[in-house]
Amino acid sequence: MLKGVPNIISPELLKILMEMGHSDEIVLADGNFPAASVARRLVRADGHNIPELLEAILKFFPLDTYVGSAVVLMAVVPGDKVKPIIWEKYHAILKKSGEKFVSFEMVERFAFYERAAKAYAVVATSEAALYANVILKKGVIKPD
Repeated sequence: MLKGVPNIISPELLKILMEMGHSDEIVLADGNFPAASVARRLVRADGHNIPELLEAILKFFPLDTYVGSAVVLMAVVPGDKVKPIIWEKYHAILKKSGEKFVSFEMVERFAFYERAAKAYAVVATSEAALYANVILKKGVIKPD
């Protein structure tokens, strides 16, 4: 155990976050996402939901400020009637984090899968909300 590290952050996930460099991406995947088949590095976070994990990760993880949006969501498939209210939770968590955040980048479903396959790691959660997948692009920590 370490002081100040939320219990939801496993040793494996903390190691992954530390290894990542500027512009590397990490996917927080919902329970329906094909995490094992697309991940270069798979981290299990079974029993956890994405909002709590996102909030914990943002305590340590700088978002990339050199891109239009460092937070990517899977766009709702045309014709699907789902209204992903979880995105409102993500927005609130991002605003509260103190990280520079303006808006989400929306990516078509299969383009999202392709991007996830190139990500540094995929974190497989038990999140039940539909369209809950999110990609975070790592930024830099600037000296004081």
